[in-house]
Amino acid sequence: MINVLIIEDSTSIIDGLKDYMKDTDYNLTAKMNLKSARKYLDENTPDIIILDVGLPDGNGFKFYTDDIRERNIPTVFLTARDDEDDIVKGLDIGAQDYVTKPFSAKALLARIRRIIASSGKSGVIKARGISFDMDGMTVYKDGEKVALSSMELKLLQLLFININKVVTRDAILDKIWEWTGNDVDDHTVTVYFKRIREKLGTDLIETVRGLGYKVTNDEENA
Repeated sequence: MINVLIIEDSTSIIDGLKDYMKDTDYNLTAKMNLKSARKYLDENTPDIIILDVGLPDGNGFKFYTDDIRERNIPTVFLTARDDEDDIVKGLDIGAQDYVTKPFSAKALLARIRRIIASSGKSGVIKARGISFDMDGMTVYKDGEKVALSSMELKLLQLLFININKVVTRDAILDKIWEWTGNDVDDHTVTVYFKRIREKLGTDLIETVRGLGYKVTNDEENA
């Protein structure tokens, strides 16, 4: 279970996210002001924080720098402000992402999944019926374990960590060299992904012509 803290004073946003997340592997805790959020963080460490910039008792940017940043908790700013300077400020002070209202709950969850995956805090990442257990380095399709080689697991994990993003062929080649010390060519990469697709039995892995590969969980564009 991934624990998500949202610090937001809109009950409609909180209720909407709680309703959407109720059947997922995410547990949402909501605090409507900075005072209660600060108390919660003194006793708990969520896996990720969704933080509104404008709250009744203070500024989210300052709260992040004073109370969150040193805890190294991935944070997404959530605000009605779409000013470019605010977006740059939020990212410059260390936040992982910045979402402006109104927003899609599905798209927000897709962003959260990507951040959690890249931070290494997620035990299981799911996409299109495939579950990747990051801790156990095992893959399941509809609850059944899929037998993959060590290299196939590493390549698939690379795509899951970058879910909804294209991983270029050059990046993949660099990773294979890093893992094995061997130089391989594009054809070898093509063969690896062909085998992974056959074993998964799905079209989970998308080839982006001229660029590389990606795994999409169908939520980013919802």
